[in-house]
Amino acid sequence: MANTYLTIDMITAEAVMLFKNSNLFIMNMDTQYDKSFAIDGAKIGDTLRIRLPSDFVVTDGPAMQLQDNTQQYTSLTVSSQKNVATPYSTAERTMSIDNYSELVVAPMVSALCGKVASTIMRGSEGGVCNLVSNVDGAGTIISPTMDQFTGANAVLDDQGASMLDRRCVNDPTTDARTVSSLAGLLNPATEISAQFRSGMMKSGLGFDRFFRDQTVIKHTTGTFSAGGTIAGGGQTTGTGGGNITVAAITGTFKKGDIITIAGVNAVNRITKDSLGTLRQFVVTADVATTATTIPIYPGLIGPVGGVAGGADQQYQTVDALPINGAAVALVTPASSVYRKSLAYTQKAVTMASADLVMPKKAVEEAARTSFDGVSMRMLTDYLPLTDQLATRLDVLFGFKYIRPEWLCVIADKV
Repeated sequence: MANTYLTIDMITAEAVMLFKNSNLFIMNMDTQYDKSFAIDGAKIGDTLRIRLPSDFVVTDGPAMQLQDNTQQYTSLTVSSQKNVATPYSTAERTMSIDNYSELVVAPMVSALCGKVASTIMRGSEGGVCNLVSNVDGAGTIISPTMDQFTGANAVLDDQGASMLDRRCVNDPTTDARTVSSLAGLLNPATEISAQFRSGMMKSGLGFDRFFRDQTVIKHTTGTFSAGGTIAGGGQTTGTGGGNITVAAITGTFKKGDIITIAGVNAVNRITKDSLGTLRQFVVTADVATTATTIPIYPGLIGPVGGVAGGADQQYQTVDALPINGAAVALVTPASSVYRKSLAYTQKAVTMASADLVMPKKAVEEAARTSFDGVSMRMLTDYLPLTDQLATRLDVLFGFKYIRPEWLCVIADKV
């Protein structure tokens, strides 16, 4: 493009497009823009309601059994505002949009988007309730093989996740190890060639896309070692999870730890048939030693009557409720540290952004726009003390791991 004086509307439009396309994790999640804030603007603390899919039980025979369509909701709070700002000269504003994007806007947006993605990725602590790992003879987590990736896909199947839009975001080191470990096992020539040239996983093993992202976190497991047996059989919670009552624990649980309860097996979320394997639960908040309650997700929803073989129930998660004295156990070794790559379906995690307030005074110029579910505001003002013009980019957003059961951690050693 020929050089021209760039308007703030042009720059904002360019910036929001760069934002959506500058981080692979942001690109591969559900992003939503709430138009209800388009006039007055939103602020931190505003809440959006997101409707969840209904669940039903199938009845045998010709008799009809009406079931309440109990609509489930979750709340997403617009809780984070991130901004990046820099001074600039009039000369820079007379560049072509391509040059200005490369030299000024792209670095700003890259930093902003990376921080947003990192914030959402840290939300996987407590936001993912399934884990697969590869362990050595001593039970220590080692690098995943093909079995862990195909196993994660099976977990998503059993939890009723969509077969479409499956993704796997790997820690960069995990991704590099995976390319090497699977190099001799993959058959499609085009995929092998692409992986050889890029050094990165591309697709396969049931995932439409593999990608690596440096925002993938590392999890440190709590120190839990004893206690924690169920105190009172037949406990149940709401569909959104809740507290279970246990005997005082020795050691700690950390938010994001994955636990099981003896005798409590997972069910296929569609058929309600027992899977014959222990249901995994995520601890949704830190738990101190000697505590007698543990907050978990998913909720403990058993069959009618709470015992194995009972009639199916809406939103059922387990084949039986825990008995008194049932042991609680960590899925990963106590105090272990592992890379937390994620297999998921795209609708499992949502980022929602809203329009920030547009100030009517005290700024030289302002603009905001949205693109592909992301809203961004840009302000420019004159700084009299330094005789400079300054510009800032802001994003107001919230996020929610809408369906934690539609994600699965693929653990890797550090």
